[in-house]
Amino acid sequence: MPVGDLAPELAVLLTAVAALLLAMALPQRRHGWCAALAAAGLAVAMGIAWSQAGAARLTFSGTFALDGATTWARLAIPGLTILCVGMSPRWFSTDRRHGEFYAMLLFSALGAMAMAGAADLMQLVMGILLSSVTGYVLAAYHRDWEISLEAGMKYFLVGALANALLVIGVVLVMGMAGSTDYATLAGAIPGDPLTVTGLALILMGLFFKLGAVPVHTWVPDVAEGAPVPAAAFLTVIPKLAGAVALYRLVALAPGIAALPILVALVSAATMTLGNLSALWQEDVRRLIGWSSVSQTGYALMAVAVAGAVPEALPALLAFMTVYGIANILAFAAVAQLRGLTDIEGYRGLIRSQPLAAIALALAFMSFVGIPPIAGFLGKFALFLATLEAGLAWLAVVAVANTVLSLFYYLRVIGPAVFAADTDPAARLGGTVLGSLWAALIVLLLTTVLWAAGWAALPAGLLP
Repeated sequence: MPVGDLAPELAVLLTAVAALLLAMALPQRRHGWCAALAAAGLAVAMGIAWSQAGAARLTFSGTFALDGATTWARLAIPGLTILCVGMSPRWFSTDRRHGEFYAMLLFSALGAMAMAGAADLMQLVMGILLSSVTGYVLAAYHRDWEISLEAGMKYFLVGALANALLVIGVVLVMGMAGSTDYATLAGAIPGDPLTVTGLALILMGLFFKLGAVPVHTWVPDVAEGAPVPAAAFLTVIPKLAGAVALYRLVALAPGIAALPILVALVSAATMTLGNLSALWQEDVRRLIGWSSVSQTGYALMAVAVAGAVPEALPALLAFMTVYGIANILAFAAVAQLRGLTDIEGYRGLIRSQPLAAIALALAFMSFVGIPPIAGFLGKFALFLATLEAGLAWLAVVAVANTVLSLFYYLRVIGPAVFAADTDPAARLGGTVLGSLWAALIVLLLTTVLWAAGWAALPAGLLP
């Protein structure tokens, strides 16, 4: 059991502990140093992960997979978390618990990394629980604000139910199949009703992390009520890990046709409900939250065809990468506007805050899939994989939902560009501006370097 196999995760863990200790020792006005420490630790984790790229083996008695998907998660999760860290110093500058926020953020990122690389159901449970428990704290971090407390409570209640169902599902699968190890379960999961029920319950726990129907209700509340850096993190990072974990699970049981059908139905329901619910939102943060739900629906298209076509996994990873960058870009624009939520406050934004307006427009264009933005390429890859697998009806539903989503994105961008200027929006500035620029540049680079990135994505998983 070489400890070095988990060096990226250990780097995040040690940085989280160090950030917590530093926050205890420093005066509140110096807690911004914890942000620098957190970003440095995450960068180190990415560097170690890059050095381990190309590994293809199971480690720690087969409970953790070192493969292409794990490498992708080890790069994407810390990388996007750094952008969330960058939004935080100015946002929490007057919060007495400023420094502790970074420890919670890192512990939650660690849970996501553990979830993405899990090759055993017990390891999966551990990663999900670590990600969830810390997520509850992040969602309700503004404990003096009723909306934030409501978001945290709803996240906790939905999560408690979903995680309980997850554990029951693991018990059922372990009891009927005799193992929790993916290498043992691969292709050998019995198709009896109890095992299929157990798998469906495990899927329910992962649907919660993804924000998919029917355990999606926390997403718009967290997007609206959590601190903007936490909202950006919680609507992206758990989804990245949950998508990989869900793909691994569905690929384990190619002989159980009910699982892909269930995922396809949930995909259609999630994208449709997310888009319909976003249509008349007057709060931009809730609109982004419902948009996040719909994006989960699109991602599930690739999971529904897991193992059926070779392009399924690359399409999933490519789409989730672009979605994560665009979603954090949208929240960075909101953070730059000091959390401005009322849609009327965005009228004439292009004149008072041109950078924030352009960033928001590009993020929304990526969500819709308007060429040549990378979001178009990600959606195209999803549609192609779905059509090749014979699920034409799901691709048609996705296209219809994409057209529908144009309406509510234009409700924000249209007035922001063409309406008369209202009172100039306040700016937050500082490192928020750095995160905004970084996310914007990365989104554009992803568009330009798409072919090289696509070629580097893995086509298969362990075991």
